[in-house]
Amino acid sequence: MVRAQAAGCRDDGGGEGAVLIADTSGRIRTIAETGSTNADMIALAAAGLEEGVWLRAERQTGGRGRLGRSWDSPPGNLYASTLVRIRPNDPSAATLALVAAVALEEAVSAYVPGKAALKWPNDVLIDGAKVSGVLLERAGDAVVIGIGVNLAHHPTDIERRATSLAAHNAAVAPEDFIETLAEAFARRVESWRGQGMDAIRRRWVAHAHPIGTPLNVRLPDGEAIDGLFDGLDADGALILRLADGTRRVIHAADVFLL
Repeated sequence: MVRAQAAGCRDDGGGEGAVLIADTSGRIRTIAETGSTNADMIALAAAGLEEGVWLRAERQTGGRGRLGRSWDSPPGNLYASTLVRIRPNDPSAATLALVAAVALEEAVSAYVPGKAALKWPNDVLIDGAKVSGVLLERAGDAVVIGIGVNLAHHPTDIERRATSLAAHNAAVAPEDFIETLAEAFARRVESWRGQGMDAIRRRWVAHAHPIGTPLNVRLPDGEAIDGLFDGLDADGALILRLADGTRRVIHAADVFLL
């Protein structure tokens, strides 16, 4: 596990790759290999790491996504985590999922302009195929945000279609992409704090698939619902318009484009 030190990080037995190999002005730390950047960032948060620092691994051996899914981690893609320290007047911590999504779409669009779109809550799609994943975990007064982006490679043996920036003729090194992402995320967190959730919600809807897009929603209890995308509520929950014209607010689900 990686732990904070005055001059960076050390390996204290949690994995051979947890040795700092690059530190960009203390803001972006890079390690060769680790089990999970989120697990490492949770330890750093407990040790008092300040907001705004990113941890990037060139390779992960135990990456994971939402609902405990494994996350394939070949070299050349982005595996990174950061944290936000929750302040008394901040919007709901859960809405950081949409903050991350908006920043991630902005970063992806810097390399493939006009091709990326958001799908609730925080997937970035290119031509309908998933190019990234986001995982939020609470650690005391901090929220750890893990982000994986298919830069050079993407899986082909999964239920949902996936893609990579390389598949769209964008050759991007992880160390370059994370600079773009870190800048976008800092701006969006500032907006989230200063202007509230409404500014993030409006940006998210403007860069998502259109209102009226058919969706299949699979709830945590196994129920599946088909409906049409009808925007987000004030807290960022998904609004689904059903066949009978009623609207249902979805707070947690897997969402598929139909």
